Amino acid sequence: MTFAERYQNYVGIILTEHQAVFNAQDMDELLRFIHAIRDAGRVFVVGAGREGIAARSFAMRLMHLGKETYWLWDDTTPGMGEGDLFLAVDGSGKIGHIDYLVDQALHTGAKTGIITGAPGERIPQAADYVLFVPAAVYKGSDSRVVKSRQLWEIFLSSICSCSLI
Repeated sequence: MTFAERYQNYVGIILTEHQAVFNAQDMDELLRFIHAIRDAGRVFVVGAGREGIAARSFAMRLMHLGKETYWLWDDTTPGMGEGDLFLAVDGSGKIGHIDYLVDQALHTGAKTGIITGAPGERIPQAADYVLFVPAAVYKGSDSRVVKSRQLWEIFLSSICSCSLI
């Protein structure tokens, strides 16, 4: 198999798995989440690991769209309060320091939103808004998850395979 054929094969797998996740997404839940972001005065975002990298990118994109947005770990991040939305990306729904931050955000009067692969965990259950993404996540536990390898695994496999030319 040529490099181009292997590459096209991996692209096909990634697109198929993405489509399965998008097809399984609850559109009403997604719309409620989008409206929560739209209606918030300011949005504060946090995540950890690979999810944190994606969350930080999302925060930057919200800022580019004109929404006043802050990454929680920045030194210049102001305090949050009523009218704000604290948005955490927590795939497993049980990352310890994110649990703590959500609890603290609830005390400020800010609304809370969680993007997760495990909506049945304590922190997603405590949040005002939950966006369940039915994709494979590290230590995810929801039975509605689209069965597949984690997408980053496929990507890394394709890079490793293609680099063996």
